[in-house]
Amino acid sequence: MSDPNTEARRVVEHMMQHDRFSQWLGIELLDIKTGESCIRMKVREEMVNGFGIAHGGVAFSLADSAFAFACNNRNQLSVALDTSINFTREVRVGDTLTATAKEEHNGRSTGLYTIRIVNQDEKLVAQFKGLCYRTDKKLI
Repeated sequence: MSDPNTEARRVVEHMMQHDRFSQWLGIELLDIKTGESCIRMKVREEMVNGFGIAHGGVAFSLADSAFAFACNNRNQLSVALDTSINFTREVRVGDTLTATAKEEHNGRSTGLYTIRIVNQDEKLVAQFKGLCYRTDKKLI
């Protein structure tokens, strides 16, 4: 019998190979377990808004990728039904953000995930919640 975490990592690595946006963000896979993911990225100059702080879409996109990696890593294509985010601290160029996705509910047709994003000082910068719908399609 194969290790489910090995399968989860294989699925996410496949996803990353085809995910041009996550590649552009510079996302690095840190830890992948069944129903969970932990990823990291560094904020670059082209990611700031007119106020000189990171655009909220950067943290949202990082969280969304962590969400996708966590809810799809059982090799069952899942898509977002609903997402929300709360920003708690500003993010600057040069900050390193780590997003950790945890599965709160794994149902037959839906899954619920919380994603915490912290900076290099372990300070919470955003909290994301995602609800996914599970299809009957395989990713790989």
